[in-house]
Amino acid sequence: MIASIIFLVFPLCLVMAALTDLIEMKIPNRIPAILSLAFLSLAPFVDLNLQQFAFHLLAGIVVFAGCFALFALGAMGGGDAKLLTAAALWFGFNGSLVGFLATVAFLGGILTILLLIVRARANTVLALGLPIPSSIVLAKKVPYGIAIGAAGLISFPQSPLAIWAIHAAG
Repeated sequence: MIASIIFLVFPLCLVMAALTDLIEMKIPNRIPAILSLAFLSLAPFVDLNLQQFAFHLLAGIVVFAGCFALFALGAMGGGDAKLLTAAALWFGFNGSLVGFLATVAFLGGILTILLLIVRARANTVLALGLPIPSSIVLAKKVPYGIAIGAAGLISFPQSPLAIWAIHAAG
C-alpha cells in the first residue's frame, strides 16, 4: 500500500505541475503542499531513521534557501521554488539530490533555449496555428515547472523513497 502511494503521488504531482505550468504559467500551491505532506506522512513507514529524516528536511531547507534567493533576484518564480523545495524533500541529502538538481538545470537550459527559438519566431508560430499555448509564445518567463517535473520523473528511481518502494513491492 505504501509503495503504491509513493509510486503514485510523486510522479502524479510532478506531471500536474508541469502541465499547469505549461498551460497557465503557474503552479498551484496545492501541488507542492501535497508533495510535502505526502513525504512527511510516508517517511515513518519507509525505514528512514531520525538522522536520515533530518537530512531529507535539511535538503528541503537548503533548496528552499537557494530558491528563495533566486526568487528575490527575480530569477525564479514562486511556484517553481515551492515545487523544487517539495521535490527535494523526497531526495534527501545524498547523490540522488545532486543528480536531480543537475538534471533540472540541464533540462531547464534546454527548455529555455527552445523557448527563445520559438519566441524569436512568434509571428510564424502563431500564423501556422500550431497547437501551442499562447503563453509559451507570448510570455516573458520560462515555465520551469516543466523542467522540474521532467527531471523529477527521470531522477525518481534513484530517490530513497522510490528505492524503498521498489524493494517493498519486489
